[in-house]
Amino acid sequence: MTKYHFIGIKGTGMSPLAQILHDTGHDVQGSDIEQYIFTQTALEEKNIPVLPFDKNNVEEGQTIIAGNAFGEQHEEIQAANDKNIPIHRYHHFLGEYLSNFTSIAVTGSHGKTSTTGLLAHVVGAAKPTSYLIGDGTGKGSKGSEYFVFEACEYRRHFLSYNPDYAIITNIDFDHPDYFSDLKDVISAFQAMAMQVKKAIIACGDDANLQEIHAQVPVVFYGFGDHNDFQAKNVNRGDEGTTFDVFVRNTFYGTFQIPGYGTHNVLNALAVIAICHYETLPMDIIKEQLKSFTGVKRRFSEKTVGDQILIDDYAHHPTEIKVTIEATKYKYKNREVVAIFQPHTFTRTKTFLDEFAAALSEADHVYLCDIFGSARENAGNLSIENLIEKIPNAQFITEDKVDVLKKYKDGVLLFMGAGDIQKFQRAYEETLTAKP
Repeated sequence: MTKYHFIGIKGTGMSPLAQILHDTGHDVQGSDIEQYIFTQTALEEKNIPVLPFDKNNVEEGQTIIAGNAFGEQHEEIQAANDKNIPIHRYHHFLGEYLSNFTSIAVTGSHGKTSTTGLLAHVVGAAKPTSYLIGDGTGKGSKGSEYFVFEACEYRRHFLSYNPDYAIITNIDFDHPDYFSDLKDVISAFQAMAMQVKKAIIACGDDANLQEIHAQVPVVFYGFGDHNDFQAKNVNRGDEGTTFDVFVRNTFYGTFQIPGYGTHNVLNALAVIAICHYETLPMDIIKEQLKSFTGVKRRFSEKTVGDQILIDDYAHHPTEIKVTIEATKYKYKNREVVAIFQPHTFTRTKTFLDEFAAALSEADHVYLCDIFGSARENAGNLSIENLIEKIPNAQFITEDKVDVLKKYKDGVLLFMGAGDIQKFQRAYEETLTAKP
């Protein structure tokens, strides 16, 4: 039996794929940088070996799966080439693996991870299901009928997939280091839509999705009257949000979710639509929607003293806006303090005004230095360019986080796709430090 070796096993897609193969009885190991990344916890819990990068990790007889962040010059990839061991890129391997199941891709510019997690939670209660979520969570179930997975549009990697179904949550301009403009993004989703084999579930309230054409039925969901699946009578209470669902103008049922944001209702509606299409029992759908606790780094809350601390992956202006909106819905009588770390120089530069507008919805704003990436670690702007566009915004560093103590019963919203979590950890340490 082959051993699967993952080059870059801590990646948000690589880690869950390794877990899936491990869960289904395969011999799995991987390598990565030694710095802690939250995706490694699940690997360690399953006793999947995680080695430091070293060309000697690569051996004859292995099946090599390489993360997309690592080029041909990487020492392990060079070692595999020198030994004539085939290298499977992550998205290519996943594309082939999907053919064993009824596959459901979840894609879109925003909301992929939360929707994938919710879909896996619901479908998995009705049928044997394997899933791959972009927060580093993966599960392989032997005898699975369904495979639920997150499909990323970056560099058009999702064109490696030919899923049975696709949920498309929205289309927005992002990844400006790769896509030239919104039209370029739409063209990528259009190409992906043509590869879906059974049906597409798309948000009909998104104007950009109205342009999508496909060779399979396109079922629309949203709040507008034109949608096939429509949410009405939305009510936010102490236990979350309830809403009625109408299927082609006929009442289908009343559902409850723990979340508060408008985007949470849309995510649930997408899941309801695909489950209805696959005739899964409504009572299971209702129970699972109500009990969903969320995915990693998506509105992850904890109470510390009188404050609420929230960790969220929001790193695009649209995501920041809906995250602040959801926070204000849930905590109506508390001040919302945004602590934001921009992710990549190109994104910060491209959306500078949009970031300023979205962040200004918070009551107070603190900004961390821009977090670069493996693709770029410098740019011709600084965090000061964003600070000066937001009234009363302040710069914050790890050693100055104690300034947040003054918001006695505030909601501290730590947002970003880089290492913003270290700011939250530093703040929590100030709360427990002895005087």
